[in-house]
Amino acid sequence: MKITKYPQSCLLIETKGKKILIDPGILKYKDEYFNIWNNVDIILITHKHPDHCNTAVLEKLDKSILIYSTKEVKDANENLSINIIKESDILKLGDITIEVVHAIHGYQPLLKGKEINENVGYIIDDGENRLYTTSDTICFKNDYKANVLCVPITGHGLTMSAFEAALYAKEVGANVTIPVHMDNPAFPPDLNYFKEMFEKYEAEYEILENDETIEIE
Repeated sequence: MKITKYPQSCLLIETKGKKILIDPGILKYKDEYFNIWNNVDIILITHKHPDHCNTAVLEKLDKSILIYSTKEVKDANENLSINIIKESDILKLGDITIEVVHAIHGYQPLLKGKEINENVGYIIDDGENRLYTTSDTICFKNDYKANVLCVPITGHGLTMSAFEAALYAKEVGANVTIPVHMDNPAFPPDLNYFKEMFEKYEAEYEILENDETIEIE
């Protein structure tokens, strides 16, 4: 399984001959991404915020690319052909199983009028690895298991902070955690605090730069 990190929470997962793009957003978008994003099999969107859903680019992509997201995202993007999914749904892509899982977007007053009512995460299982991308979520009780965790760590009432993320990674059973959601200048990450928390709780991590790829055996 190959994982390429793009700005904010965007990930490209390549495994079993398939390409899955997650949360292609507007932050730090570069024209060179278009051809890469236009050469995937499916796109998974967690929620409607534009840092996770770049409508202008998605409208131009090849119409054969299947886009999956919530009804709230579809209602906010009437020009996009979106296949509606909900928590507990299971998608199949060749030998890959994709589980649609629970997520709770945090709230703080700056979000008033832009609240998220439908938010989901995804667990991508290729039979050898399970990658769990949480979406923008606060901590919640669950029994999800994955060896790779992709999780926001900036906090500010909207997502987990590094403290919760480290504990969450241990509970999920992740062998490696990739922090995401770090490109919004309004909510800058504190990577020193991230490292401190993950090392304190003995949770393994890999900090990827934008456009960097890691391969999971």
